[in-house]
Amino acid sequence: MILITVQDNFRELIADQILKSAAEAVLLECGLPDSPSLLIRITDDEELNTLNLKYRGIDKTTDVLSFPADFEDPDLESRYVGDVVIAFPRAEEQAQKRGHFVEAELQLLVVHGTLHLLGYDHGEKTEKNEMWSIQSRILEKLGLDIEIEDN
Repeated sequence: MILITVQDNFRELIADQILKSAAEAVLLECGLPDSPSLLIRITDDEELNTLNLKYRGIDKTTDVLSFPADFEDPDLESRYVGDVVIAFPRAEEQAQKRGHFVEAELQLLVVHGTLHLLGYDHGEKTEKNEMWSIQSRILEKLGLDIEIEDN
């Protein structure tokens, strides 16, 4: 089950299905045998800044953070893999800068964040190459011709 929470002031701007489709595409591409659960939260820059400072020691806003988990959730009756938290204003700004719709940027960030939940990273060159390759395949399957920058 993919749970979506959206901060009230962004609720009318977000179609849950595009977020779910992006996460489902990652799970399918990565060949997960079961249907794990995860949470996607769309919020503001302030919350991402607070989370970035608290969990990474970085006092600035970022576009997406992932909080991996790995346990069986009896309420959801599935494996819970974690949370992906996205700053809508940052996504909107990046979409304008890159010349595409905010929906495409949100899908890209969901794909990127979900890959992090599954253990992919881009700290080392070989890790980055693997993650970017998988990410590109998924984005292509979603019909998106965009790439994420490594900040």
